[in-house]
Parts: sequence; C-alpha cells; structure tokens
Amino acid sequence: MKKVLCITLNPAIDLTATVNELTIGAVNRATNSQLGAAGKGLNVARLMSELGQVGVATGFLGDDNRTLFDRLFASHRAFDGIYGTGQMSDEFVSVQGMTRTNVKIVDKGKTTDVNGVGFSVTQDDKDKLFNKIKGLLPDVSAVVVAGSMPRGFDADDFRVLLDLLTTHHDKVAVDVSGVALKVALDYDLWLIKPNLDELSEVVGRRVVSLDEQQTALQVIKGNITHMLVSMGSRGVNYFKRADGAYQIYQALPPKVSVASSVGAGDTMVAAMMFGLLQGYDDRQLLTFATALSAYAVTTVAVGVPSRERLDELTAGVTLTCP
Repeated sequence: MKKVLCITLNPAIDLTATVNELTIGAVNRATNSQLGAAGKGLNVARLMSELGQVGVATGFLGDDNRTLFDRLFASHRAFDGIYGTGQMSDEFVSVQGMTRTNVKIVDKGKTTDVNGVGFSVTQDDKDKLFNKIKGLLPDVSAVVVAGSMPRGFDADDFRVLLDLLTTHHDKVAVDVSGVALKVALDYDLWLIKPNLDELSEVVGRRVVSLDEQQTALQVIKGNITHMLVSMGSRGVNYFKRADGAYQIYQALPPKVSVASSVGAGDTMVAAMMFGLLQGYDDRQLLTFATALSAYAVTTVAVGVPSRERLDELTAGVTLTCP
C-alpha cells in the first residue's frame, strides 16, 4: 500500500441540504440532508483509503467540535476498499476553537455554498504543524495540500509550507485557489488541478479554450509535471510536462445524472494521485480520474463506486490527444 500525506489547513463540517427549488427569502424544506466531516485534503485521504491505500490526514482541527471527524477516522481505520483494504489515520494538530461549518444547498444538481468562519491559528499552532509534517514526510509516497487557509495563516505561511514540502519530497500535489494558487505556481510541483475560474483568476484573464490555457502555462514560473484544468461537464484538459514541453490530453466524462458537484474536484485529485502511484500510463490515468470524478457528481456523499459501476463509467469516457 502507498501512503499519501493529505494536508487540510481549514477543514469543515459540511451541512448539505437538497431542495426541489430554492426560493430566497422563504422557508425551504429539504428533501434530504446530511452532516459530515469534510475538507479537500481530508476528502482525498478518505478516498485514498477507499481505494485501498493509506490516507494520512493532517492539518488543523478545532478542539470544540471534532466528534464527526473522530467518527470518520474510526470508520476508516481499516476500510475494505475496491482495490484492497485501506486505512485512514488522524495526524491533525488540535487548535482552540471550532472547526467551521459550511452549508451547501443542492438544487437540481447546482450547489449554493455558504462557508462559515472557523478557528484562528497562532504561531505556536503553525510551528506544531510544520514540525509534525516534517516528521511524517519520510514515510509517505506523495503529499497533497488542498483547500483554503484558516484565519491566522497567510500567503507567507503557505510559502513556508511549500518550501518545507518541496525541499523534503519530490511528489507534492496542490489543489488550492486565490492567493495560495499564485504562491503555488512559483514552485516545481508534481500535480496541480485548478478549474477554469481559479486559473483565470491567477493569470488575470479568462482562459477557456485550449489555446488560452496553453498560453497561460507560459506565465507559470514553476515546473509543473502534471497539470489538470477541470471544466465541469466540458471535461478536463491534462498537460503532462516532459523534456521541457507539454503533452496534452483531453477527456470528456460519460453522461450522468448530476446530484451535486461537491467533492468532484477532490475525487479527481485523489484518482490522479492513486493512478500515478500505481504506474498507470497517461491514457489509463486520465480515463480513470475522469470516470471516478463523474461518479462523484452522481451522489451528494464523498466516496468511490463499486468496481462494476467504475468499469461502466470508464467505458463512457472519451479521450483525445490534440
């Protein structure tokens, strides 16, 4: 089994409610609701365990409301995944205060997010996390840092984190946005996955077409080995760097009934990391990641399908190499 260190700086408790039609300013009744421990890096750790690997979850976690997180760790301590028995371990640094609660309202497949305000971290909290990460790095096959930054953790701190990760490991994946993404693009990274809006924001112009995305790559300072630009139902563009140039692949997902987009990006990151660590070739890798991400939008929960369902979705992926 491969171990993957999954860093979530600002986890959340997700309250997800599904409605038939959201009406602003009125009482809306949910047809379904669920409450669960979440956060981009945490989701990747969970998915890794469900794929039969080891997800080592770390980051900051509030002392005052960690019950749901403890429950998740207990349920995935030994998980019968689709490719073997996986594991998920808790290496979070506890901080004072509450982990934020995010409200997600799902209406006909579209999700409206109201993200809460959570704990604030101190310098002592940051030092504890950096020291913990440094101790964990020698024992993992890859690292991912994903999600937003909490109060008290700024761009300079994020740079310190990436300095630490890239100095001690050659397989560092990043899934962030805004100022953190701007910082990340200065580094030589193993994998990065911005969506269209996130990439457009950091380069200062819309990058919708393949040509526009290729042009955007030229302004990136760091050498990114694997870069995915996710485009929702339009699929994903995969840029693989080799010998100073990019090999480009495009994938269209199979047609599915969309329940929610929550967790689809995290699923794609987890699938790419899993496939890379298993030695998948380029086409197998992108097909697998696209299929698993397509499954993610068919359900409100984060998880992996049965082998049979995954095979069906894989057969529906269209792959091209322009």
